[in-house]
Amino acid sequence: MNRSAHQGHDGHDHAEGAHSHAATVTSDNEKRIRLVFLLTAGYAGVQAVGGWFSGSLALIADAGHMVSDAAALLLALIAYRVARRAPDMVRTYGFHRVRVLAAMANGASLLLLVVWITWEAVSRLRSPSDVLAGPMLAVAVIGLLVNLVGAWVLWRGNRGDGNLKGALLHVMGDLLGSVGAIGAAIGIMLTGWTWLDPVLSVLVAVLVVRSAWGLLSDSVLVLLQAVPKGLDTKAAEADIAALPQIGEAGHFHAWTLTDDRVVATIHVTPSPGIDPLTLPAVVAARLRDRFAIAHVTVQVDPPGSIASTEH
Repeated sequence: MNRSAHQGHDGHDHAEGAHSHAATVTSDNEKRIRLVFLLTAGYAGVQAVGGWFSGSLALIADAGHMVSDAAALLLALIAYRVARRAPDMVRTYGFHRVRVLAAMANGASLLLLVVWITWEAVSRLRSPSDVLAGPMLAVAVIGLLVNLVGAWVLWRGNRGDGNLKGALLHVMGDLLGSVGAIGAAIGIMLTGWTWLDPVLSVLVAVLVVRSAWGLLSDSVLVLLQAVPKGLDTKAAEADIAALPQIGEAGHFHAWTLTDDRVVATIHVTPSPGIDPLTLPAVVAARLRDRFAIAHVTVQVDPPGSIASTEH
């Protein structure tokens, strides 16, 4: 006769306490992203006006960049609100994967932004235009200060949160854009070389694309329920099989529920003389302590049954 038992996040048996898959949505991170959203959206308006006044296509283009980032931050805020909804009978894991979707959208928007920046840079090289370097420099310095504040606010939050990480990458891209604009403005003031602006824009795009790709690929792996980075499933299964209470262990699967919360399932059989009902607590405690797995579902099978069904 098969017996199945479930293990809670706190290491206690299902019968002893609440059995929740919900992850905590950090309100501090949400407040940080809200503040940076207001800073980003406000500065985008300032930058657009400054670009129009100075004739700087770089500032106008970067204003579009900032609007895109503000939209991504707004998406992250909406994702936090949705993620707070309680699990129901249809979505038993809750709505926390919405945050992963938002992080993936952030990464995708960054990659699209890189394509747009490159396209604009090529256009500017083909058709250079006059730029008032002084106003351009002033607006770019303001942008640098705004982005430094935003980056500091987000850096002090929980960087294990995919949404916060995505927001931080956007702000870092903005910060690099401000540095590039400052360099271009100073270069134009000293030499009159207007081509400095698009060249620096391309350099910024190259720096952004690596981080954007990492964020996007990580999100896709989570949605595909891939094994979490750094977790050796064979080693974890072998470690459980080596416990004196365990006769066999197999069918081990692990995936990331959201951000850094890992979920796993495993089948085990008891050693001779071992009460099968004691195994879920033993297995879950071992996986939590040795492999940092937050939630484990343990199925206890009859002795000798796992080897015959492994594939």
